[in-house]
Amino acid sequence: MTKTEDMLLFGALAFVWGTAFTAIEIGLETLPPLLFAAARLDIAAFIFTGVVLLSRIKWVPRTSADLALILSNGILVIGAHFAFSFIGQSYVSSGVAAIVLSFTPIITPVIAIRLLPAERIYATDVIGLCTGLVGVIAIAIAGGSFDGQLLGIGLLLASAVVFALGSVLTERWTPVLPTMSLHTWSMVTGALFLHAIAYAYSGASIRDVTWTPSAAAALTYLGIFATAGGFLLYFTLLNRIGATNAGLINYASPVVATIFGATLLGEQITTATVAGFALIVAGFALCNIRPLWRVTRTMQSPAVRNRSLERNEVRVQGNVYKTKADSQNYL
Repeated sequence: MTKTEDMLLFGALAFVWGTAFTAIEIGLETLPPLLFAAARLDIAAFIFTGVVLLSRIKWVPRTSADLALILSNGILVIGAHFAFSFIGQSYVSSGVAAIVLSFTPIITPVIAIRLLPAERIYATDVIGLCTGLVGVIAIAIAGGSFDGQLLGIGLLLASAVVFALGSVLTERWTPVLPTMSLHTWSMVTGALFLHAIAYAYSGASIRDVTWTPSAAAALTYLGIFATAGGFLLYFTLLNRIGATNAGLINYASPVVATIFGATLLGEQITTATVAGFALIVAGFALCNIRPLWRVTRTMQSPAVRNRSLERNEVRVQGNVYKTKADSQNYL
């Protein structure tokens, strides 16, 4: 992630996903959480459907793997994830919600080890998970009570778990549909799922909502910019900088959310919250120490990358290795 364009894309994504928590906080003042989440997906799904149809790419699911991915993403990664997170944020501040959800990349390897036989557990994974959990506990007690705040953090942790579970399950199937079509179907499935549980839970529907200008503005921003625009930015970053670098967005967006929550909504930033976030980031680094090390090795300065090689050195994909001068001559 050394190019200026990549940094701008990353900054734009951190901004729209970070400020999304502020918009959710504003909308939750008048809108029911589940219906609010469903309406957000309605807008994004409509935009994605238009993009797919205009692009004339394949959009009809053709295999059982396509259907399995659509259901897994739609119900777990999008539907249940948004259900738990929107209800959870109704009990905590936007900054705390964003920070607790940054626990997702820490719990993902733990679930992968259980479900994917090719995955192995390392000591750093266990230490990272424990460190991240300590950070979440620090945030949970920062409010000084164990009533609504604890319930909200529990729901947000459930949101992180179902998101991680759905993400891991996607590794089991190889789809035929293009990524854009898969995510469009997933958003439609997630929206239908949220509308169904919203109606089953409280009998609420869009017709029953009393709209205010601030709620309408929050929903419009979430649907168009944070969801549709945010996912398009994220897909672009995945192709340009890879999953490890793109995953760092989980720790940039909470900073944006905390700053905007304090500035626009008057939310307090406590020392315990900052310390908890630092522990979660440390936990992420421990769980991902191997891929992060590989990324660090490749991010060398131009002077190092372009220097002349010595007689016993070779360059492979930008990395310089010394050769062993024996009869086998291996790296």
